[in-house]
Amino acid sequence: MPSGDRFGGGYAAVSIALIDYNMGNLGSVDKALKFLGAECVVVNDAADLKHFGACILPGVGSFGDGMEALRAKGFDKALPEFISSGKYFLGICLGMQMLLESSEESPGVRGLGIFPGAVKKFRLDGLKVPHMGWNAVKFDASMPLFSGLNDEEFFYFVHSYYVPADAPECIARCVYGHPFAAILGKERCFASQFHPEKSQRAGLRLLKNFLTLAGELK
Repeated sequence: MPSGDRFGGGYAAVSIALIDYNMGNLGSVDKALKFLGAECVVVNDAADLKHFGACILPGVGSFGDGMEALRAKGFDKALPEFISSGKYFLGICLGMQMLLESSEESPGVRGLGIFPGAVKKFRLDGLKVPHMGWNAVKFDASMPLFSGLNDEEFFYFVHSYYVPADAPECIARCVYGHPFAAILGKERCFASQFHPEKSQRAGLRLLKNFLTLAGELK
């Protein structure tokens, strides 16, 4: 997995940035991309992000810690600029939640604000939290991001907080006690609550579709 430091700014051959802010499962995502025939560069300096045409932000851990880690590296400003420039972006799990304005997990901590609204905590009777394991996701299979998938597929989740299903940018839904947003999307910015890199065939297909839209695969 190449790193931005080793590349020394020479990014022309590889245009997918995998953001390293010390809270993402970079190895699994990198492995999935390689399986699909794509290469990425691990970027841990926000100033380098402008060299890339597509970006993936994975994440595990708490909302507050994640935002603190992004700010420490300058990604809290670089990522919104990257997205607003019209380049392709994919957030995964915590990388999705931090796109919201706030989260009940970390009161008072501001998110990136790419999508409006707040992340909520699961409060469920008779169901375990965190929501962990495989669950069906429903979406409009005619959308390019879901090409080659059925209108309901199973993906792998691990999370205790969720984005409400009535979020205006919700393009795929899941039910665990009640409906919630499985994927958010607007223009070229997408984010999944589940882990596509751990979701076998369906997850790999979703990643392939994202990379194809971004021009990284044919």
